[in-house]
Amino acid sequence: MSYRSFQVVASAIFFRGVRKVNETATSSRRLRYRAVWIGAITVLSVGFAIVRTGTVNAAPQSLRSTFDAPANTRSFADVVEQVSPSVVKISVTKKAEAVPTSMFRGQEPRDSFSPYDDFFGPFFDMPGMVPQNRGPTQALGSGFVIDKAGYIVTNNHVVEGASKIVAVFRDGKELDATLIGTDPKTDLAVLKVESAAPLPVLTFGNSDDARIGDWVLAIGNPFGLGGSATAGIISARGRDIRSGPYDDYLQIDAPINSGNSGGPVLNADGQVIGVNTAIYSPNGGNVGIGFAIPSKQVSAVVDELKASGTVRRGWLGVQIQDVDQELASGLGLDRSTGALVGDVVENSPAAAAGLKVGDVIVAFDGKDIDTAKALSLAVATENSG
Repeated sequence: MSYRSFQVVASAIFFRGVRKVNETATSSRRLRYRAVWIGAITVLSVGFAIVRTGTVNAAPQSLRSTFDAPANTRSFADVVEQVSPSVVKISVTKKAEAVPTSMFRGQEPRDSFSPYDDFFGPFFDMPGMVPQNRGPTQALGSGFVIDKAGYIVTNNHVVEGASKIVAVFRDGKELDATLIGTDPKTDLAVLKVESAAPLPVLTFGNSDDARIGDWVLAIGNPFGLGGSATAGIISARGRDIRSGPYDDYLQIDAPINSGNSGGPVLNADGQVIGVNTAIYSPNGGNVGIGFAIPSKQVSAVVDELKASGTVRRGWLGVQIQDVDQELASGLGLDRSTGALVGDVVENSPAAAAGLKVGDVIVAFDGKDIDTAKALSLAVATENSG
């Protein structure tokens, strides 16, 4: 019954009762009866309204409690304010390059000349007599301070080929940066700046504790606009995008774009759990799929780069492949996990340990091995000393 219908019925009952009392009761009783009727109708009306309101609001309230962020992450304002001074814009000047001219095009970009380049490109791109020097180019990226002494983490591809690197802080302060070391296989680099005052730093969290669905915050320098913050969730773990031998990315849907590379991915406590390094995009802009190097991998690489400028990795000396269901069945295994040894390098640690072609590695250093990629990552983290 609707509230309006209830009002009509209640009014009819009230006036009928009043008329009945007027016909049969004395004047004093009529007053008492009228007061009782009014009170009863009022109580019923209020009760009906409360029930109606609770029924209408019950579903939306349930949805709100389901989709609301946790109390400490309803706003990222406190986290942004806390971490932003440690995030820097990386301005890079790259060396000039000598490029041959085309007799017909000069320095016009190849893919902007003609839709028939696939057929006539080799003819039109014949080099001219004099090479032209392409002037220094500028590139922008992001980074963040991890040590009061001035160490900064960024991506290798941000600083690759740089002749000059400048770190620009939120307050506009610019400091020249020295390249300490790079690791192209994980796309990481460490810089160092000299500052008279201690620099605010970010701390690494444990990326192994990050779960799919956790809130994350990305801060960086998209399109050179300056410090920008975006929020989202971890949408997948362990992504292999075939960018290197040690791909183990966190996939996030927090918007990241060109210029965000090297910036931090933070959890709700303001700890770095990843470093932005790549996006999946058909148009070069954000479509909701970004990839970050997990902090567990970052911290290990950064420690080595700070110490020696290079990264030393463990080496087993085997060629391996995944064990699929067909291989598992042929090898008499009850499950399709592990890394199948396809070849063993002579005089390698694997050979010394007695590994042979056809063996399946299911554990390494006490850790279960599900795939060939998992074995590669586990061995790589072992310092070869």
